Amino acid sequence: MMLFKSTAYFRRVTDITPEFLEKLGVKGLILDVDNTLTTHDNPMPAERVPEWVNLMKKNRIKLIIVSNNHPPRVKPFADMLGIDYVCEGKKPLSKGFNEAVKKLKLDRKNIAAVGDQIFTDVLGANLYGIKMLYTAPIEHEKTTFFKIKRTLEKPFLPKKFEIKE
Repeated sequence: MMLFKSTAYFRRVTDITPEFLEKLGVKGLILDVDNTLTTHDNPMPAERVPEWVNLMKKNRIKLIIVSNNHPPRVKPFADMLGIDYVCEGKKPLSKGFNEAVKKLKLDRKNIAAVGDQIFTDVLGANLYGIKMLYTAPIEHEKTTFFKIKRTLEKPFLPKKFEIKE
């Protein structure tokens, strides 16, 4: 198994459509927060994310956030969007994925993870055996730690993205 493989690549989470998910047989999404649904540590969702969440719900796509962050960061954000969450998910380890799958009550083959980080989201989904929908980060972090991490991710990043219909 390739450890850094994604099923599809998107510029933004809002480019993922219910039609695309239906073709994949996906009925539930495990979502990352920082730089996927909003910028790092931002308490508000990115532009078009609330409408996208509503579109997914309307199309009976189950949503849950799995974040390595702590409850004070994740709970208010998830509550604002009206979706369930798992904090301190320890991605890329299976802890958060296990909890999310139990809450979604779906078979793994019908679940995809969505996120922007190669070494947590992509690796975690691959190790757990679920589909991975990679999204380009909304924002590149300014700290030295994140600059180094993003540099290390470059060889694994996609060369092209799905085209939104």
